[in-house]
Amino acid sequence: MSQSTESTTESNPFTKPGFIIAAVLVIALVAAGIVIFLLPKGQSDAQPAPPAPGTGSTPAASPSASAAGSSVCGLPTSTETSLGAAPETKWELVGTMAAPTDPQIGPGKTDAQGIRSCFAHTPKGALYAAVNLWALGSDPSKERAIAEQLAAKGPGREAGMKAPQTQAPASSVKIQIAGFNVSYAANQAVVDLAFKADNGALASVRTTLLWQDGDWKGVVADNGAPLEEPRQIRDLSGFIPWSGA
Repeated sequence: MSQSTESTTESNPFTKPGFIIAAVLVIALVAAGIVIFLLPKGQSDAQPAPPAPGTGSTPAASPSASAAGSSVCGLPTSTETSLGAAPETKWELVGTMAAPTDPQIGPGKTDAQGIRSCFAHTPKGALYAAVNLWALGSDPSKERAIAEQLAAKGPGREAGMKAPQTQAPASSVKIQIAGFNVSYAANQAVVDLAFKADNGALASVRTTLLWQDGDWKGVVADNGAPLEEPRQIRDLSGFIPWSGA
């Protein structure tokens, strides 16, 4: 890690313990958007494309992730390992963000709290799960339920559930999905999502998912913080454009 990156991390309040929140996979982006989306356009610390699942810094699938290949609500499973085009889908507003929905991909379940879960054991299912997870997290009132129901089992999930309720700083910046890339293995996926703010700025973040208990679950670090921080990007080069708003 370069000195400049270290300095940026140390000075970024969203990486400090006071801003660690349950299921920060989304709220971190909303909060960081105050900084990231207001940077001068063209200023970027974008990183290379995500490694294929099971390699590099991406954690390998755990035994619990490898169990129960079928969907908990009966959605399809396939042998596909890639997703090279944007799916045609219906979009619904979840919190402040548009999220995709399809009866054969998911979400197959929505509980009384509005938590959307159960996605197909396919690359499309992983993509839909990741976007719906981010959209759910745009509503801070759902953070504890997100950690409990949608985070992968492990120390990070436990830390997220024990963390005190916090609130992302208010921001007038509106953020929507703009594109994606999916690196996929049978029980693990890395979904790199591009987001666009209403001022035209772009950022991206990688979300790692594990297949556990018949559904895709988001992976967080052992302290409950995100594995990856949002990073500003110059354009959508390298992403498959896809948006619902």
